[in-house]
Amino acid sequence: MDMNSGISRIMVLGAGLMGRGITHVGALGGYQITLVDINEELLSRAVGTIRGNLEKGVHLGKLQSADAEAAMGRIRITTDLAVAAGEADIVIEAVPEEIELKQRVFKQLDELCPPRTILATNTSAKSITEIGCVTKRMDRTVGMHFFNPAHIMKLVEVIQGLETSEETAAVIEGVARRMGKEPIRVNEAPGFAASRINAMISNEAFYMLMEGVASAKDIDKALKLGLNHPMGPFEQGDLVGWDTRLSVLEYLHQTLGEKFRPCPLMVKYVRAGRIGRKVGRGVYEYGEKKG
Repeated sequence: MDMNSGISRIMVLGAGLMGRGITHVGALGGYQITLVDINEELLSRAVGTIRGNLEKGVHLGKLQSADAEAAMGRIRITTDLAVAAGEADIVIEAVPEEIELKQRVFKQLDELCPPRTILATNTSAKSITEIGCVTKRMDRTVGMHFFNPAHIMKLVEVIQGLETSEETAAVIEGVARRMGKEPIRVNEAPGFAASRINAMISNEAFYMLMEGVASAKDIDKALKLGLNHPMGPFEQGDLVGWDTRLSVLEYLHQTLGEKFRPCPLMVKYVRAGRIGRKVGRGVYEYGEKKG
């Protein structure tokens, strides 16, 4: 049991890229993690990915083999949402970035979870207040935004909605630190802090590509070598998925105005299905679909 916050059991909802990473760091942090998804095959693939990433950490000397095995032992997978929700101290939702879907999920979780349970969303841009307003626990609804890849990136944005309590935000900050992350506190605003800036960078990079300012490869190199970014905007967008990037930009355009209007070339790439590594091609070609 975490003596500081009373948190020991965390349910992660959604076994996609972000859910896998959150499960990974949560288990390494000593929490009992239940990963929930309606897709059994996706759950099995998620466990394989987590094990592979832990083994890579051991191989690179960043992790002890015993710690990796202990982390795997703390992970359980299930398609039974009701049972998992009933045991959770915190739920971290990592379903697709659709506000209506998140609201349906949160309403269901509010009915299934004990009154003490904190409901956290990993949304990268959407309103915490709007997601949580369908529940009877808006004081225990909060944003906990991890960054991709979640098992490597250090930042977690802790976002307070209109009625998120100070106690809830402080608990989530403590959980993030125990997972090896550095939390920052953000008052709810479209795109929060990092996503808002990142969306503008990736959008401007696409405008530069469309205008022929430089090649994608050289724009990526410019930001890595000139601004010390670990990844270029096209490399990162291919990793995250341009469908996700475009969804965030469309939301920011709607809420914050013209400076976030999506670049037509980015829209064209998404419509063409060139959304990144997960399908084998985005701005760059990868040759095979990524699991």
